[in-house]
Amino acid sequence: MLRSLTVLLLFQIVGEVLQALLQLPVPGPVLGMLLLLVFLIARGRVSAGLADDSQHLLRYLPLVLIPPSVGIMDHWGVLADNLWAVCAVIVLTTAGSLILAASLMRLLATKP
Repeated sequence: MLRSLTVLLLFQIVGEVLQALLQLPVPGPVLGMLLLLVFLIARGRVSAGLADDSQHLLRYLPLVLIPPSVGIMDHWGVLADNLWAVCAVIVLTTAGSLILAASLMRLLATKP
């Protein structure tokens, strides 16, 4: 498990460094995740250890949702004042995500 965590953290650190050096508007961990995806696609497979350890880490994913939930409760007044804008953003980003996912699925499904 130590090796898998090291790989994940190295990609996150590389993403952070790239974000800082290039001043990209994307968070470093997201860049690191994209780099890991590119690496795994180029490699053609995921090692058994990385796959197993990633499954174990997914059990703790709900813990990531606690801080945003607390933030929503703490800033409920601000959200209530801007309810229509927040709803519009949620609807538009959800629609955009669905369109992008469908387009990518169509593109990737046609490749042999």
